Amino acid sequence: MREILGRRRRLLSRRDDGKPGRNDKRPELIGAALTFATEWQWPVLPGVAPDPQGRARCACPDPECAVPGAHPFDPGLLTATTDARMVRWWWTNRPSAPIVLATGGRAPCAVSLPALAASRALALLDRRGMRLGPVIAAPNRWALLVKPYSLEQLGELLYAKDFVPGSLRFHGEGGYLALPPSETGQGAVRWERAPLPGSAAPWVPDVEAVVDAVVDALTRTGVIAPEL
Repeated sequence: MREILGRRRRLLSRRDDGKPGRNDKRPELIGAALTFATEWQWPVLPGVAPDPQGRARCACPDPECAVPGAHPFDPGLLTATTDARMVRWWWTNRPSAPIVLATGGRAPCAVSLPALAASRALALLDRRGMRLGPVIAAPNRWALLVKPYSLEQLGELLYAKDFVPGSLRFHGEGGYLALPPSETGQGAVRWERAPLPGSAAPWVPDVEAVVDAVVDALTRTGVIAPEL
């Protein structure tokens, strides 16, 4: 009996690739996807997985994909939903699929920047006592979640500024973002600043406040100098 129980434990600790000793994140993924969709009302969908033959590549048809494993493909972005049955069906059939947020509308938008610049900017903003919402960290870029904004609102904001670093990216209406605890071709996606526990959707700041603070922080820290 002990021998049988021992074999069972070893089997349960193995991943699909047969390698023991690693935690299987698949239940964590479906649980996170359901929280985003049903409790926070963030429309999500499964992303395309990294290419199993080479994790730095994407399983989509584009051989030069810029965000391997971290974008929607099939189904497309317009299928993002908050319906629990659909979310459960997707991740039951694709349990290791990254969780992709369709930004804008009812969901947050985001401002992202290179990881090194983001870490220094956040450190300076912390010293200033600026309140930020959740921050998502991927190996190469971090994303600061903000309230939904329109393209017109973003255009007016950027037009009014003398300088905006070209490395800033804006994930607004019609955009997307991989959410923790996804695994992509670029590595693990995690919370650098996790949402506070609770059933309500996390508080997020206005995009104007975040862009103003980030641009000022990047300029002052010297990570990205303004163009003359």
